[in-house]
Amino acid sequence: MARGTARSTAVDGDTAEDAAGRAGGASAFELAQRQGDEAIRTTLLDVASRLLAAEGPQALALRRIAAEAGCSTTVLYRMFGGKHGLLEALYVEGFRRFRRRLAAVPRDPDPRAHLRALGLAYRENALAERNYYGLMFGAPVPGFRPGEEALATALSAFAILEDAVAACAAAGLLADADPRRVALSFWAGIHGFVSLELNGHMPDADAVLDTLMSGISSGFFSTPPK
Repeated sequence: MARGTARSTAVDGDTAEDAAGRAGGASAFELAQRQGDEAIRTTLLDVASRLLAAEGPQALALRRIAAEAGCSTTVLYRMFGGKHGLLEALYVEGFRRFRRRLAAVPRDPDPRAHLRALGLAYRENALAERNYYGLMFGAPVPGFRPGEEALATALSAFAILEDAVAACAAAGLLADADPRRVALSFWAGIHGFVSLELNGHMPDADAVLDTLMSGISSGFFSTPPK
């Protein structure tokens, strides 16, 4: 069976057993088989997202993905039904990871501080999952339109930001009376920063982000966070 570069390339999150398996020539697919279908699915999506980010949509041929992962195309058809199903799964997976990252942010007694923490988590997720970011927030695959499940997953992630802004409004902390407009503005600011950073246009990113978050605080809130 043909195997591509995935059999010798390290993958983020490898265990010691995974690393040993790679050193012994095991493919990404073979390593995932030891853990079951969900691990296989995740591995195939990570391989596909890496190819998409590195080479563009022309790299998303099922034969190419199968070769990189070290499996047959039959596995991809069984998991996703075809290329469109794979793209849909990539979109859903990206937003699921994004939502999990936001949902994991601990609640802060000060809702303004919690909103700031969500902004930092947004950036952390984009940096950790940059291979998914283009498909989630751009249009790198001509003709692909996410379906209902994918859009619902995306909206559930944004709802976490909306809920955080609503908590600020309930506490009487917003200068703007429209929480949804504030949530969209907050998203636009963080998203713009992250997109510039991912494309290498944000020198001294940590300092710029701190200035951005301070500006957001002074613009959105009737009193700045302590």
